[in-house]
Amino acid sequence: MKLVIKIFFVLIIICILSLGGFYLAYKNGIKSVSNDKTSIEFNVKDGSNFYNIVQDLKSKDLIKSEFFYKLYIKFNQPGQIQKGIYELNKSMTVSDIIKTLQGKSKNPNEIVMTFKEGYDMKDIIKVITKHTNNTEEDVLNKLKDTNYLNSLINKYWFIDSSILNNQLYYSLEGYLYPNTYQFKDKKVSIEEIFNKMIAQMDKKLTDYKSNIEGNKYSFHQLLTLASIVELEGLNIEDRNGIASVFYNRLNSNMNLGSDVTTYYGAKVEMGDRDLYMNEITADNGYNTRSNSMMAKLPIGPISNPSIESIAAVLNPTQSDYYYFVSDKKGKSYFSKTLNEHNQIIAKLKNEGLWYEY
Repeated sequence: MKLVIKIFFVLIIICILSLGGFYLAYKNGIKSVSNDKTSIEFNVKDGSNFYNIVQDLKSKDLIKSEFFYKLYIKFNQPGQIQKGIYELNKSMTVSDIIKTLQGKSKNPNEIVMTFKEGYDMKDIIKVITKHTNNTEEDVLNKLKDTNYLNSLINKYWFIDSSILNNQLYYSLEGYLYPNTYQFKDKKVSIEEIFNKMIAQMDKKLTDYKSNIEGNKYSFHQLLTLASIVELEGLNIEDRNGIASVFYNRLNSNMNLGSDVTTYYGAKVEMGDRDLYMNEITADNGYNTRSNSMMAKLPIGPISNPSIESIAAVLNPTQSDYYYFVSDKKGKSYFSKTLNEHNQIIAKLKNEGLWYEY
């Protein structure tokens, strides 16, 4: 009987020591990796949660242990993660990282700006002037700063002298990658904002570099086409098909006939009103409905596209379609002839699916 009691107490002691050891391991496992405060950019994509980013955190050496990180999440149930690009470092504990990714920054002056996919420069200016001390004039002046533009041309492989064309409405239209960005405070400069967005574009293009450099079109032209595809199609499948239509039209010496380029060229917000006939037929560098734009792309991008639209332009669906139209729900319909195209439009109008202003 005494032996049984001794064994029982020994087992209790072992359990206590094991639990104590596990607790110490847990506390150590959620501590910072090191004292290194070097900034590491961490991108939280749409649809992410605190569990499915664990491998990315570990690969960047931002956490010590995937197991103890997950255990911390399970114990604390931190809630929603916020999409965006964050500045993390190895001196941050798991708790620090979680709070940052929830948007609970230690810096009370920090600002977060979201630039949505398909935003054009006017939209970007609105976001910047709303969240920072910069004015519209500050943004426009930076876009005209040739010294700054030339520094970008010298730094980035995908930027060339095309951005210096004085017929462009905005020199960097298309090159500012849409995403959520953090900055120290409202005093952030336009140059710092642009630099971060262009650097993100550089990262996004890494996997496509060989495809871009081997393409018969320059990147400026590809980006221009992608910016149109971004606004014309709501999903990846449609965008691939739309890119195919545009290539077919270019190869057949037709104009693109894209309404979004006509609105951009007329400097009218799409949805505000119908265009006047003189705007529809206007001969400018953007309007692809103009007779002078046969087999031509606009002189530059008309929006800042997502990487999915850029990929669609690089890998279009192979088809013999020359026309497409979208209904008011955003669904795209493709056709080979103008007669088929007109029949689809008539059908959509009859079904109440035709978009009207």
